Amino acid sequence: MNTSFFVFNTFSDIAESARTLLTLSKNGQMDAASPWQLSFSDPATPIMEGIINFHNDLMFFIVVITIFVLWMLTRCVMIFIAPTGEEQLGWSNQVGALGQSAKDSNVRIINTDINNESKQALHSAQLYSSGINHHTPIEIAWTVTPALILMLIAVPSFALLYAIEEIVEPSVNLKITGHQWYWGYEYSYICHSNLQKYLPPKFESYMVPTADLVKGQLRLLEVDHQLLLPVKTHWGSDVTSLDVLHSWAVPGLGIKVDACPGRLNGVSSYILRESTFFGQCSEICGVNHGFMPIVVKSLPVDVFFNVIKADFLIRATKENIYDLDLGEE
Repeated sequence: MNTSFFVFNTFSDIAESARTLLTLSKNGQMDAASPWQLSFSDPATPIMEGIINFHNDLMFFIVVITIFVLWMLTRCVMIFIAPTGEEQLGWSNQVGALGQSAKDSNVRIINTDINNESKQALHSAQLYSSGINHHTPIEIAWTVTPALILMLIAVPSFALLYAIEEIVEPSVNLKITGHQWYWGYEYSYICHSNLQKYLPPKFESYMVPTADLVKGQLRLLEVDHQLLLPVKTHWGSDVTSLDVLHSWAVPGLGIKVDACPGRLNGVSSYILRESTFFGQCSEICGVNHGFMPIVVKSLPVDVFFNVIKADFLIRATKENIYDLDLGEE
């Protein structure tokens, strides 16, 4: 192979990929939380869309149940509150009579030692209590109704859980490893056989210190090496840890998977649009738990492949490797 031809193609591809990435970094979208944000991040995967839709469905039941319970509490307070300006009944002198009448709900209070107004108030309270303490239809209703609501909620919930746990044969597969306190990434497989040889070696992703940030970057969320993934492509990952428990979580992608030492947890996803997604470790893992962010950048498939090749060519140039076959892909 002609060495000069290889070097010319190498720097030509590098320059083209660099221009593409520069354009994407300037004009690309960033999915980061805004100050005082209460809602979800914009969904970028079908799973996250399903999570948001399920949340909205649950809010309907929560609002209805909350209004009903507040109405019941308010109604009870209004019925049993003492009338304004009237002296409440003293129980010290009526313990015997009230105790006897409470045992038999069919007996009216006939104690002659209290006045008629007190008799009427005690009798009304007795009727209220006797009708609620052992009211079979109400007891059935407040047992069956919550069960029916839970069964209604379970149908979309189980469907969403099944979709989250479903593993599709990925076109791109990688391994994610948690460390104290940074993330390690390794591309292990790409379905494009001609690109398999260009896969980069394992690399680490550290948080960018505040002193090194440039204008437009986000504090505590930027990393020195972003994870690049293609859009509209099934990708999967095996997540593990080499020290303590971590959790790889990216809200915009609807992903939160634990990284456990000695265990591989699989995750599969499908990114719908180009953007930069931010996440953080979501499992307390030590003193620097809050300083191991995650940045995932989604690229068009052709740009993703060009970047993979450009990264390989840069490494090949640094290592003075010239005897390589760079055939047309």
